[in-house]
Amino acid sequence: MQQESNLDNGYGPLRTRASHPYRENNKQDQPARDRSCRNSNCTGFTLIEVATTLVAIALLFNGILKAQAITETSRAYQLENDFRSIPLYISEYQGRFNSLPGDDVTIGTVNTHLKNALPCPVKTTSKCMPGNGIIDGLWNDTTPASESYLFWQQIRLAGFVSGDTDTASSGYPAKNVVGGSLGVTSQASNPIIGLKGAIIVCSDGIAGRLAKQIDIALDDGGTDTGAMMVTARGTSVGGTALANDAIADDQLYLVCMGI
Repeated sequence: MQQESNLDNGYGPLRTRASHPYRENNKQDQPARDRSCRNSNCTGFTLIEVATTLVAIALLFNGILKAQAITETSRAYQLENDFRSIPLYISEYQGRFNSLPGDDVTIGTVNTHLKNALPCPVKTTSKCMPGNGIIDGLWNDTTPASESYLFWQQIRLAGFVSGDTDTASSGYPAKNVVGGSLGVTSQASNPIIGLKGAIIVCSDGIAGRLAKQIDIALDDGGTDTGAMMVTARGTSVGGTALANDAIADDQLYLVCMGI
């Protein structure tokens, strides 16, 4: 509603318009609401801030995935390297001493090839028969009564690989990069039925995904065929080879290769 008033300013009546009540109240309330919004929960992240945060999270997550992939690749390489290196140690020992490490008949005699190397305390068929051309004993034997256990002392004393040479030390047993046992044996004590080779190299505690990756890199890609096979973790002798589709990526297995 408009109200008119007549004012005489010397030039005749003037019309003035009274202030609208709603308009005046709205002007008075607006600054208060603005102050309230600025000082309370009305504030929030801008779209740019949200986008920047999401990008940072994505980059961090991507970096973690890449680090995990690098670690996984490194482990696979080191596990593969065990299978490449051990046959070389055996070949070099044979070339230098004309004997298999672990089966060296001179150990413990006046003509020993290696000073401080221990002979088997007792000659036992399938465990310790020095000079028979076989690395006797199970791949995971844990006493000096087995040639497969003394194998590590002899190649270490010969200087082909570093490691503890005290057979009674807790640090003596050979381990792979994932902490599983590492060992050698002969066909007579084959850990996996059907695996060919006069000498068998075994590495335990390997995740299924890595076991398959190693087989692809070093053999035919089939974990139950070829010169490399996979079986249940901790198997000592006579295990069954497992096919690729029977191997779970995160479960641990024994991987063996014949040479």
